[in-house]
Amino acid sequence: MNLNLTLQEAEDLYLKLSSKNLNLDLTRGKPHADQLELSEKMESSLSGNYFFEGVDTRNYGELLGLEACRQLGAELLGCRKEMVIAGGNSSLTLMSQYLSSLYFQGTGHGPFSLDKRTSFLCPVPGYDRHFKLCEEFSINMIPVPLTGCGPDIDYIKSVIDNDDSIKGIWCVPKHSNPTGETYSEDNVYELLAIAKRLNKDFRIFWDNAYAVHDFKESPSLPNIFSMASKLKVEESVIGFGSTSKISFAGGGISFIGMSEENLSRFIKHYSSMVIGPDKVNQARHIMFFKNFNGLLSHMQKHAEILRPKFEIVEKWLSKQSFGTWTHPTGGYFVSFNSKPGLAKEIIKLSNSSGLKLSPAGSTFPYGVDPNDENIRLAPTACSNEELESAMELFVTCVVLANLRGS
Repeated sequence: MNLNLTLQEAEDLYLKLSSKNLNLDLTRGKPHADQLELSEKMESSLSGNYFFEGVDTRNYGELLGLEACRQLGAELLGCRKEMVIAGGNSSLTLMSQYLSSLYFQGTGHGPFSLDKRTSFLCPVPGYDRHFKLCEEFSINMIPVPLTGCGPDIDYIKSVIDNDDSIKGIWCVPKHSNPTGETYSEDNVYELLAIAKRLNKDFRIFWDNAYAVHDFKESPSLPNIFSMASKLKVEESVIGFGSTSKISFAGGGISFIGMSEENLSRFIKHYSSMVIGPDKVNQARHIMFFKNFNGLLSHMQKHAEILRPKFEIVEKWLSKQSFGTWTHPTGGYFVSFNSKPGLAKEIIKLSNSSGLKLSPAGSTFPYGVDPNDENIRLAPTACSNEELESAMELFVTCVVLANLRGS
């Protein structure tokens, strides 16, 4: 059934769906309970033995994380183990800690806090937590359009020619949040060439959160660390990843990877706030996954759960003709663009009828979508039955907002 409705029919359907007193949420990319249950056996993987690799995991120490866990992180990030710290359960915390090190110590050329202005390039639509971190450190944000295969390189070149305050760029390079795109080899090469052209302070924050999160055949992501080494700009790349959407979202392991020179500098800052990570958690992850191949096999089980959810989203969005959307092959999001000027109204209608959506503008710096059109849909946390109801309501809100505005 296509929702080719008159205004009155759309109003009636909206009231009917609103009367169901739904309480559905498509705001954040959270794993469904079925996904979390895939890792339940990890809880008993240690069998009471807390000694791992000769380390008593219950005690302080091992600042950089267990060796086997660092190796797991290295394979996830695509770099050498010597470049990796295995931390707590949040890669966002590591991002904040690394930004803090730049703010107070810098990259060897003075702390960012002494700059009159520090700016970051922010591909849009993008991840709101990245933007929040910039606000916390008073970093000016410059939106950069995404192209479907990475940030608009020509736009970046035009910006950096006129602004010497630019010190970094945020990237979610595979199954990007929320567009789902994967950066092409040409795009990654151009980003590294820009880093080389700028200065040694410039950092590419490579937040590869969805590195192994394919649920359909997906394009491969170039290894930025290998490319950076060939171009001799290793110091410009700071990689991040975690097992948050692999094991437990509230009990995973985070990773940060960087050149050994950068790592040596960062450890001086990091060690002021960390005595040692949760090594019990790290050990149980290694005992459960065994190795990176075990982790990849585990992700195939996630794919079987996630694929039907995105098929439901695609089915319902295809019933309307008032907006465009992305068709991801992995990750956790669908990016929907309404007609300009209608995103706030669609979200207002949805929230008022029992379907929570992320605030309008949340995928842009400072919460301002200049066209008021982008809506991030996160379908993963709902059951399939709930998702059918959520998408029927969302599409009804899209149709109603458009008909009211016509």
